[in-house]
Amino acid sequence: MAIIDLSYTLNNQTSVYAGDPPVEVVASGELEKDGFADHKVSFGTHIGTHMDAPAHMIIGGKKLMDYPIERFMVRGICLDVRSGFHAQDIEAADIQPGMAVLFYTSASQYFTDEKYWHDYPVLDQAGIDALVKKQVSMVGMDAGSVDIAEDFPVHKALLGNDILIIENLNGETVKLVGKEFELFALPLKLEFDGAPTRVIAKMS
Repeated sequence: MAIIDLSYTLNNQTSVYAGDPPVEVVASGELEKDGFADHKVSFGTHIGTHMDAPAHMIIGGKKLMDYPIERFMVRGICLDVRSGFHAQDIEAADIQPGMAVLFYTSASQYFTDEKYWHDYPVLDQAGIDALVKKQVSMVGMDAGSVDIAEDFPVHKALLGNDILIIENLNGETVKLVGKEFELFALPLKLEFDGAPTRVIAKMS
């Protein structure tokens, strides 16, 4: 059995999407001075490895609090899209209703570089249609966004079909390519449009 952590660590150096608030961590208690260690943390709801709920882009859409915990623990499959998205690959994959589909883009190797936020493949309408037809529960990528276009058509299409989105998976995603696994994607228990998420894959 293998357990693979697909999440980035949050700290003051965490790379963020343009316009998002940065992660700010400051000590509010020092062990040597105060007898305890404590920290104040400030960040946006779409920072690091995180999950998007429909309310992120859809007026009146569900928030994370509207989903039962079971929605975040599903079977998953990972497809290699380093050469781009191809709807026929999604259609041919053994994807059952309710599964999560992760995509390995290899963009994660540039996580600390500016190009990470601008150079990655995105789903086209045929790929989106294939995912909707398969009735997947969530989609995840090792990239900063599922969109390149500023009007966020991929976000709106997936979230509008009640497909949750996980962004900023780390480079360990490559270990899942071509495999099925159990996915545990547990967002912080916030009631909002999204939240940092600990994403773990379990392979038997």
